[in-house]
Parts: sequence; C-alpha cells; structure tokens
Amino acid sequence: MNLYTQPMLREDALKDKVAIVTGGGSGLGKAMTKYFLQLGAKVVITSRNLEKLQVTAKELEEETGGKVLCVACDVRNWDEVEAMKEAALKEFGKIDILLNNAAGNFISPTERLTHSAFDSILDIVLKGTKNCTLSIGKHWIDSKNSGTVLNIVTTYAWTGSAYVVPSACAKAGILAMTRSLAVEWGKYNIRFNAIAPGPFPTKGAWDRLLPGNMKDQFDLAKKNPLKRVGEHQELANLAAYLVSDFSSFVNGEVVTIDGGEWLQGAGEFNMLEDIPQEMWDTLEAMIKAKKSN
Repeated sequence: MNLYTQPMLREDALKDKVAIVTGGGSGLGKAMTKYFLQLGAKVVITSRNLEKLQVTAKELEEETGGKVLCVACDVRNWDEVEAMKEAALKEFGKIDILLNNAAGNFISPTERLTHSAFDSILDIVLKGTKNCTLSIGKHWIDSKNSGTVLNIVTTYAWTGSAYVVPSACAKAGILAMTRSLAVEWGKYNIRFNAIAPGPFPTKGAWDRLLPGNMKDQFDLAKKNPLKRVGEHQELANLAAYLVSDFSSFVNGEVVTIDGGEWLQGAGEFNMLEDIPQEMWDTLEAMIKAKKSN
C-alpha cells in the first residue's frame, strides 16, 4: 500500500474548526473538503452551481459524518461573497479557515482570446480570491479572531507560461497577495500560505483543458521525473497540514507539490534525459579521445 494515498494527520487535527472552501463542489476542492471533514472540521462549500454543491454535500456528509453547508456564490461579486460569509457565520458562529480554490483557465494562444475571456479568468481567480480574502480577513480583524488563509496557485505563477497567460497573471497576483498579507496581517494572527500543485488530474478541469484524445497525446505522467501524476489525497494531506494548528509557525510559504515537474522544464540540459545509454557511451569515448590527443 502506498502511504501517499492514505490520510496523514491525526483524526482530531481540525476538530471544531470551520472552513470555507471556494470551488468546493468538485475536483480538488471536493477532495480537500472531504479530508477536512474527516479531521473534524465543519465546511462551507461554495460555487455558482448550487445543485452540484448539494449533491457533493450529501455525498460527503454520508461518507464522513461531517457537516457541510452549501452556499451558491459567484466569487467575482462582492455582495455575494459578503452574503456567503454571513451565511457561514449564521450557521456555524465562526470562520477559522479560508481556502481560495475557485479557478478557471483557458489553454489558448493569447491572440485568440477576446478581452472578455481574459477578464473572466482574472475576475474569477484574482478578483475572486481578493474578494473572499478581504471579506473574511476584515471580519477576523474586526472581531479580533485569528484565521488561516490557504491559496491555490501554480508553478507558473513565478515562471510564467505561454498559452495560459490570463491564469499566469492571476496566479502571480495571488502569490504576491499571499506573501504580502502574511507579513502585513501577521500581527492580527492571520496566516497566509499557498500550494502550487502540479498534475493532479480531475475529470472536469482536464476534460475542459484537454478535450478528446489530447489527454493521451499530452501524457502528464511521462514528463514528470517521478513518472506519475499526483493522488488527490496527497494534496489534501498538505492542505490540511497548512490550515491546521500544527503549521502555526508556517506563514508566507508556497509549497510546490508536483513531483519535480517544473524543475524538469527549468533546467537548461534536462532534455538530455532523452539520450539513450549507447549515445552516452559514444560521447564519453569521444571526450576521452580528445583528452588523449
């Protein structure tokens, strides 16, 4: 049995905590929500699709015995975010954790994107994260309560990436927000951290990004140094640790969990991985021959 597919923390690690997970109805948000519930948290899940949230909530409550509150919320809209916060406080009396997970993306040559398509990604990812962070952060400060914010970014937040320019811009902004507010709001006992996940395929997101047989043509496992993709539990384990009190001295950190994928693309000579052993033998012989001359 691979331990990385197993829960990592003790079962009461998030006991009595209240977490908000944006985009919590599906994919990685759902996986993290499930583990938070298993660890004793009560969770508010949000997205624009209330019906999908309700199906997820019923499933997770039955699996974990935990309590899930569904709130339809478009994170781009400040008034809806404020209403979502108030609904969480009315139901559970407090908020301890904010997980900014809602996202959107296009894979496209940038010149093919309309200005409104570009805006839609910035609005969901950067503006949405800002709205939730400001709304809940101000509540914590006004009520003199501590809090923890976990943001989901990407490795191309610091490298940039062609063909996902709106997402790269938005995620870079979230990365700057994470590090900036970790310092500015530390005095209020509010922590900020981020996770930069690599390939953790989810049916919805990957089907939209790589439709048809493109997923087979771009086999993400093959280009990863560990020759596999991530298991959802691995990400959930890391997220649960970073929002738990066990990480109370971790602030302003961005943890990459991608099997070394982004480093493989960054190293100048990493493409030499494709050279067969026989060619290395030939190259070595040529080098030795030059030295002996």
